[in-house]
Amino acid sequence: MAISADVVKKLRDKTGAGMMDCKKALVEADGDFQKAEKLLKELGLAAAAKREGRATNEGRIFTHVAGSRAAVIEMACETDFVARNENFIALGNGIAEDVVTRGLTEADDQIENRVKEAISTIKENMALRRVSLIDIADNELVADYIHGDGGSIGVLVKLSLDSASTKENASVKQFAFDCALHVAAFNPSFLSAETVDAAYLEEQESIFKKQAENMDKPENVIQGIIKGKMKKHLSEICLVDQPFVKDDKKSVAAVAEAIGKEAGGSVSISDFRYFRVGQETE
Repeated sequence: MAISADVVKKLRDKTGAGMMDCKKALVEADGDFQKAEKLLKELGLAAAAKREGRATNEGRIFTHVAGSRAAVIEMACETDFVARNENFIALGNGIAEDVVTRGLTEADDQIENRVKEAISTIKENMALRRVSLIDIADNELVADYIHGDGGSIGVLVKLSLDSASTKENASVKQFAFDCALHVAAFNPSFLSAETVDAAYLEEQESIFKKQAENMDKPENVIQGIIKGKMKKHLSEICLVDQPFVKDDKKSVAAVAEAIGKEAGGSVSISDFRYFRVGQETE
């Protein structure tokens, strides 16, 4: 009989077993949900299910860069004690590497089974909370950075270069790493003004307009005030316009341009990722 994906997911959510194991159990049970659940328990595949539902408010961020891909992942767990556990750290590093090797954007059965095995060993609920993958072309360079011993923040920054040879330049590599440090420190919301959502810009402009109107100024002055406020706001939330972490007299974009000239080519920031443990996601 046909087994719907929704039923398989429901069984997985309840038992903590892998997707394929849940589907096999449902097929063997002729679609009987309770019978399939019992089968999984009998096989020991739902052994970690008793820990399902425990809050996973702690965790650690992991990054991995290799070949044509880079990834940042968040592994969640219940306590900061486990977040510092060497087995948990080994699990996270292994999963980050696996994500890059196989180009995964979410957990699959193989990863879920690894997590379940770790739960059985460490005796605490944990999960791969989220994954972000970046592709790397020959003329691109990605730097990663994990902040602090606790791994609470992880960053990827991608540079676009004029040629593959430029990324071998020591100054360019250092700048990529410094940009990752910058993102960890300032957590920009957007890459550049061009990438800011139009609805967000409209809302922010209306706020500044209301503020300016209360100043009782002529319309041309009000428009100038709005424009100035928007420019300042964008310089605070857009990575390339922020004052650079190692030289606040220059913007990140200006430093990128200078580094490119120094290397005899061109350098620009084209993408970034910022993960913080427990960070709310859309």
